[in-house]
Amino acid sequence: MLRTRPQRVIEELELASAFPRTTRQDWLAQVERVLKGADFEKKLVFRSREGIVVQPLYEKAEETHPPLWRGEPGPWQVLQRIDHPDPAEANRLALADLEGGASGLVLTLAGAATARGFGLPLTDAGALTAALSGVLLELVRIRLETAPFDGARVAAIVAEHVTQRGLPASGLDIDFGLDPVGDFARTGRLPLAWPDLAARLAGTVADLRGRGFARGLLRVDTRAWHEAGAGPAQELAAALATGVTYLRALDEAGIAPQDAAPLLSFLMSADADAFFTLAKFRALRRLWARVEEACGLAPRPIRLDAETAWRMATKRDPWVNMLRVTVATFSSALGGADGITVLPFTAALGLPDGFARRMARNTQLILAEESNLWRVADPSAGSGAFEALTGALCEKAWGLFQAIEHEGGIVASLAAGREQARIAETREKARRDVATRRAPITGTSEFPHLAEAPVAVLMPAPETTGPALPDEVALEAEPLPSARDAEPFEALRDASDDALTRSGRRPSVFLANLGPLAAFTVRSTFARNFFEAGGIPAATNDGFATAEGKTDIAALAAAFSESGASVACLCGTDEAYEAEGEAAAAALKAAGAAAIWLAGRPAEPLAGRLAGAGVGEYIFIGCDALALLAKAQAVAMPAAGKGMS
Repeated sequence: MLRTRPQRVIEELELASAFPRTTRQDWLAQVERVLKGADFEKKLVFRSREGIVVQPLYEKAEETHPPLWRGEPGPWQVLQRIDHPDPAEANRLALADLEGGASGLVLTLAGAATARGFGLPLTDAGALTAALSGVLLELVRIRLETAPFDGARVAAIVAEHVTQRGLPASGLDIDFGLDPVGDFARTGRLPLAWPDLAARLAGTVADLRGRGFARGLLRVDTRAWHEAGAGPAQELAAALATGVTYLRALDEAGIAPQDAAPLLSFLMSADADAFFTLAKFRALRRLWARVEEACGLAPRPIRLDAETAWRMATKRDPWVNMLRVTVATFSSALGGADGITVLPFTAALGLPDGFARRMARNTQLILAEESNLWRVADPSAGSGAFEALTGALCEKAWGLFQAIEHEGGIVASLAAGREQARIAETREKARRDVATRRAPITGTSEFPHLAEAPVAVLMPAPETTGPALPDEVALEAEPLPSARDAEPFEALRDASDDALTRSGRRPSVFLANLGPLAAFTVRSTFARNFFEAGGIPAATNDGFATAEGKTDIAALAAAFSESGASVACLCGTDEAYEAEGEAAAAALKAAGAAAIWLAGRPAEPLAGRLAGAGVGEYIFIGCDALALLAKAQAVAMPAAGKGMS
């Protein structure tokens, strides 16, 4: 006899009720047994660089906040960058993207910080007409990214283009993205004193409103903060402070907050930290609702866009970037992004080709249309972990926002260098995490591939990729730096490539394996991965074990001499280091090793004896890999002409 679905549900509930309910105390008791006296806080509790605590387990959250809805129903908008310097080619790429499923275009203009040295030149309306030929503006969203403080000029060109087409401005979705605060943060320069610049900004807004444009006139863009190394709470605080600054500027010009708020759009970076990215996007909606309430307004959904983070992009093994942007897209979509831009996986190498652009577009389409991520509004609501993390970010960000306000607002804080100093502290923590590989970068600092094939781009990245700077300067401050996390390791790889071109050889290291294969494999594999992250190939071997399982020291030294390497690294068990480490180091030194390293971290007195035998450095989990690799490369770097036939 077949059971109906309600019957099965009732039986499952009865079965579940037969077992006692497990409490958090029950779980903690089991954890204590597994930890065997180890510190719970150190082993299982994570603390972010901003001091936000993430517990290993959360109970179901109680409903304490209203739902965080996106502004528009349906899937998020798939936004594709158009940044080719040739307007005709930019138009071809734009049409291909729209035909391939994109719902919007990001016109990235020459001189914009995000153009990275490329960008569509917009000297007059002709270039815009060529770039947008065949694009149905009434059906497609357009987001503009301009050179710093060039928004008013570009807005006039775009508005005139709309007039020439005979289209009603009120029916178009054009995000003009006026963002002088973001421009100041990136360049460290203001062309006018802020009161004068704010008045000019309000005048441009009034002109666009008079033409019928009713949304996306100002942009709160925190990508500059993220690229400078800010944490998610700092990025959120900057968003609040910038948005409030724009509301004040418009209010002083006679545009009341209830009319000004809908003119704002928000844009944040989405990175590969799935939990914090999702919570950050949820938190911004909640925080801005609080700002609106403080202004006496009824909270309304904001236009919130995401762009996959430039900071996480890599040049080496760029295929891994596809995984990173997938995580970032997934997280920001579940966090409630209205539109998402995926940076192509070759963006750090140069101007992406059609394949890279198609992969960027299809990453979103698969997640939206095949995985159906858009069909549930705020799917993490009620999750103890995400509600707690969202709340913690809100609390931290609100405190930072209040600090900025106490300093006179975001412009005054940047002018005094206080905001830059706060971000520098977080950036230094991130730098240490990358250097020690506590924050590993797959394909760069972990699991590098020295023989990777080059990846095609339309044009290689130019050496100078910064934003255009304003000619007139009324106020100067320290600009927020823009850097990718992988750059220090990429510099080591570049130096290795230069050595290969110059001398026919890369700097190399000989792995002096002690004992049988099974004994040294773990540390030998670790050492090979470690050195190759710095562009130093490891000359490995199957060891030099005798029938008794000991090491043939003479054979090891001879193999080192034949390898041509100048640096050797001992790899073996702690027992092998105790029994044979000194003899092996002495033999390697006698064979001409300029430097002897060891994989592991032996304690005294063994460390002292090994140092006396010639061991100079140790590599281990948590060491400063960046500094040690630079030192190893300096010793192992071949001289010009060495090794060439």
